[in-house]
Amino acid sequence: MASTGPTHRRRHDDTPDTAEDFRRLASMPDGPEREELRKAITCAWMPVAERLARRFRNRGENHEDLVQVAALGMVKAVDRYEPDRGTAFESFAIPTVVGELKRHFRDHLWSLHVPRRVQELRNRTRSARNELLQELEGRGPTVGELAGHTGLSEEDVLLGMEAQDAYSTVSLDAPMPGFDDFSIADTIGGPDSTMELVVNRESLKPLLAELPERERRILYLRFFKDLTQTQIADIVGISQMHVSRLISRTCDYLREGLLSDAA
Repeated sequence: MASTGPTHRRRHDDTPDTAEDFRRLASMPDGPEREELRKAITCAWMPVAERLARRFRNRGENHEDLVQVAALGMVKAVDRYEPDRGTAFESFAIPTVVGELKRHFRDHLWSLHVPRRVQELRNRTRSARNELLQELEGRGPTVGELAGHTGLSEEDVLLGMEAQDAYSTVSLDAPMPGFDDFSIADTIGGPDSTMELVVNRESLKPLLAELPERERRILYLRFFKDLTQTQIADIVGISQMHVSRLISRTCDYLREGLLSDAA
């Protein structure tokens, strides 16, 4: 009886020649025999997927994760390839795998600049969490368990976990969670016009300290308590005209003091 296993002829570029296997695969009904052939073809082409994954190394992503993405792309290529179209499988598989890798980076590209050390912490903590999920039967590992598994400190584990959110950003127009009537932009403060007055206020302090107590009190009542000159006159016990002259004279003194300090 003729063997039903896949052929393993190699071409000059060390890629498997599986044209005959694909023709057999396309003609076989669903079942264990077809699934075995499908797996054999996929495994035969996995070294190509790994080589393609290596092209994307040193881009801040874990190599094992890239190999998994490339392997998924190769599985899709095997399932979607149609040998009757006359195109060599390699010409179809390579763009499929590369497209899967590029899609992975597009969907998981860092939206914020993250130091390489933090990226590595993120990769180690994520891989450790996936491994521990299997050992813990689906229960999420604690920070302490992740630290023990990776050999990292708990602070580094927390940093790696926080870095996972840096892959993507959220629009400022996005609604606040639980508050549909408010956006994230509503929580951001705007320019404070009074900041421009800080320097003047600080420069005025020593000048105000030099004023007589009556003048300081009049300025306080006028500009901080917002009283009228008539009300101030009644409190201080002088005429409204006298209050007006004192305010004008004191303000001129303070203005000259500020200008002389700035000169």
